[in-house]
Amino acid sequence: MALLEQSPVAKAAGADRSLHKLKERVAQAISLRSTLSGVQSEVTDTVAFGAAVAALEVGPSGELYQAIDDWQSADSELSSAIAEFTVLGGYVDADISLRDLLESVDQTLTQRARLADWTRWVAIRNKAKAAGLMPLVDAIEADQLKGDPVPECRRAYARWWLPLAMDASDPLRRFAYWEHENIVAAFRSLDNEVAELAPREVMRRIHHRLPARDGVPRKSELGVLRHQLGLKRPSMAIRPLLENLGDVLPKLAPCVLMSPLSIAQYLPAGQATFDVVIFDEASQITTWDAIGAIARAKQSIIVGDPKQLPPTNFFGRSYESEDEAEGMFGDMPSILDEVATAGIPTRRLDWHYRSRDEALIAFSNHFYYDGGLVTFPAPSTGSEAVQFHKIDGTYARGTGRTNTDEAKAIVKMIRQRLTAWLDHPEDDRPTLGVITFNVQQQSLILDLLDKVRRDSPELEWFFAEEREEPIIVKNLENIQGDERDVMLFSITFAPDLAGKLLMNFGALNADGGEKRLNVAVTRARHEFHVFASLTHDQIDLSRTRATGVKYLKIFLEYAERGPVALATREEGSLGPAENPFEEAIAEAFRAKGWEVRTQIGVSGFRIDLGIVNPDRAGAYLAGIECDGATYHSSATARDRDKVRQAVLEGLGWNVLRIWSTDWFRDPVAVVSRLHKILEELLEEERKAWREAEVETTEEDSQEVRALPASELPQQDSESSAPTPEETDRPQLFTFASDAPQPAESDAPKADPGRFFDLGYLGVLRQIVQEILVEQAPMPLRNLGREVANRHGWQRTGRRIMDRVENALGAADLHDEFGTPFVWLPGTYQDRIPYRGLEHRAIRDVSRSEVATVLDDIGTDLTASEDPAGDLARHLGMSRVTSSARQQIEYIMRWYEGRPGNEDSTHS
Repeated sequence: MALLEQSPVAKAAGADRSLHKLKERVAQAISLRSTLSGVQSEVTDTVAFGAAVAALEVGPSGELYQAIDDWQSADSELSSAIAEFTVLGGYVDADISLRDLLESVDQTLTQRARLADWTRWVAIRNKAKAAGLMPLVDAIEADQLKGDPVPECRRAYARWWLPLAMDASDPLRRFAYWEHENIVAAFRSLDNEVAELAPREVMRRIHHRLPARDGVPRKSELGVLRHQLGLKRPSMAIRPLLENLGDVLPKLAPCVLMSPLSIAQYLPAGQATFDVVIFDEASQITTWDAIGAIARAKQSIIVGDPKQLPPTNFFGRSYESEDEAEGMFGDMPSILDEVATAGIPTRRLDWHYRSRDEALIAFSNHFYYDGGLVTFPAPSTGSEAVQFHKIDGTYARGTGRTNTDEAKAIVKMIRQRLTAWLDHPEDDRPTLGVITFNVQQQSLILDLLDKVRRDSPELEWFFAEEREEPIIVKNLENIQGDERDVMLFSITFAPDLAGKLLMNFGALNADGGEKRLNVAVTRARHEFHVFASLTHDQIDLSRTRATGVKYLKIFLEYAERGPVALATREEGSLGPAENPFEEAIAEAFRAKGWEVRTQIGVSGFRIDLGIVNPDRAGAYLAGIECDGATYHSSATARDRDKVRQAVLEGLGWNVLRIWSTDWFRDPVAVVSRLHKILEELLEEERKAWREAEVETTEEDSQEVRALPASELPQQDSESSAPTPEETDRPQLFTFASDAPQPAESDAPKADPGRFFDLGYLGVLRQIVQEILVEQAPMPLRNLGREVANRHGWQRTGRRIMDRVENALGAADLHDEFGTPFVWLPGTYQDRIPYRGLEHRAIRDVSRSEVATVLDDIGTDLTASEDPAGDLARHLGMSRVTSSARQQIEYIMRWYEGRPGNEDSTHS
């Protein structure tokens, strides 16, 4: 292709014919030149050869003269062919030899199928040459660039262009991250102050429009009201009283909260119109109930969700048979439906705040809202917010219409949760609710809870009506509008005693039944537990055409299998980086040793980068937000710089920001600054974890809480504790795992009264040694707890732990994911026999034990869809909690040799 330097694509076809002609002329010229070379080998030039002929005075009839004439003719034809080829876009170097020219023509003809590509390259090459980019062209042609040169070229261009662009813009040139973040912080502070001042300002303005209470005449409008308020039994009904107030009512109560029925019942027809009437939960308000309130307003705002429960008279009639009751009810049109079809201007509210985990709303977001809800990711790498509980229950058809086994399982969980929550401060206790498919199951659960309340009166606090959110038990028809931290859902329907399962699920079988399911599955803030006596594969959609039943089948599969059951979420909650800017940031933090995940979230809003907590693989240490498309797409500064970050921080995220201007100016400094912040956050979490493991109290006297004397370990009255002189002597202990057990008479005697005495340290060391011989390796917190138990104490405080650590002697401490494990001196190994989980949790098991199990399993886990779950089963765990799964994931990462899990050893 060396011949073609500028040939356009449009002339490629003609160039093919021209190349064949050129080849013939070049071959002819070479042949004649060979003949001439035979006559005069010294002459290699046409002009020189002619001169030689003239000198020899050779006549026209001579052989040499004829050869020269043929050569000149051939040379002319060759020049003509070259000119024709040049016109078509070709190029022939004037200094090229005939044989090299012939070889080039042959090569070009051999690769003529690539002629169009070559002409494009030549055109680009010429443009690059004109732009002064020949070094790049030469490097490409010499194959000196590895990979795709386009990104490299773009990066080089960006590195050249960015400083010029930033220097040309005054805001960019003056940008400083600390100054900008101070401005954002000041804006947030001012916005908070405005929010606090607004209600007080409203009350101030209202107060200034009202006369003093004692300054109104007895027979005036306000005087009549004051008189009625002073009576034990008011003599006027509410409607005439309000009618008497006339124009004073809007001043006295500029904002009222009333149902449409109350407005019609209490407000007189001639009442002054409201400036605005707002309908909430409008999907449940009938048109005829709402029309009266609308007539009393200058403007109406109707708020509701068309995908939720419509007005219904499901409980407004009685039914002769169960089938009729479960399959027939009347949904009525709502005011929301009316205004939506009337062309009233509509605004959709997309931000979803209730669910603290996206898994709680993912099902509805996909099937009901077409993925349009903007949800916010939780700071965890996995989710257990939705849990499925399979119950071996049956559905009592006929008059019962209940599932007793499900009801008992739900009440059992409620009792366990409430008992555990009693240890929390009152303000931190979660709230709980129950949803059932019908009234009968609701009544059964309420009856069972009444028994729990009688047996455990200490749980009554959770049911108190004066609480803002007491425990609720409701059914599909009346749960809308309620929400709780933890919701339990009883599916209720199941095979009956004969094993028969009807495709009849009550209200779900009717038109609009799917809306009831949507309401039910979106009531939880933190956890949603599904109790079901059937699985999704037992629902046969060929036996029913109800949309509600179809969605129930899909939801049960989602609860059982998780996000993979949703077609659009098979890719999980992660995505690729949006742009090279985010890719560069991710790579920079990976180079620092952090595990970085990109685009966390399942909706339109995603966190750009998530830094995985190296100590807890199931949680993120922090999220990094860049000022990219998501940041700039916010409608207002409040959304961009306050609301969204406040929501994320409320979910538990530590949000860090990287400003593009700051990054482009000095990426190394940005990474170093944030790397330091991440290390500080990690240390804070480790400190909090250690403090949580070792309970502390405010007073030392409360720290050591003794049991009754009758339950304390008894000390031999004839024995004597070591003296201070004895404790100062070197303590020689054998801490080998095969050390002989001390004889019963030599066993150390625990004396809680002398625990903090200096002379008791020798005895305490013997107790520690005895415990380690039996249980090492073990977490330091467990050792402290065991020592405390032997002294009759129920709690382990900071002073006790300090005393235990002083008594460790030559024992080794090895850090395992932030938890110090105590080993006998010189016994630490990467592999030790696994001792099972009897009387201990997985977090109390050294990773060296689990590594032995992993060695035995070998490659069995490599093809597993859930390696952590499979390993848990090999370890003998029947149930894997979220914390247990996290611990197993830490160990697997350490076993695989990932960075960031090095030991820290102390002796």
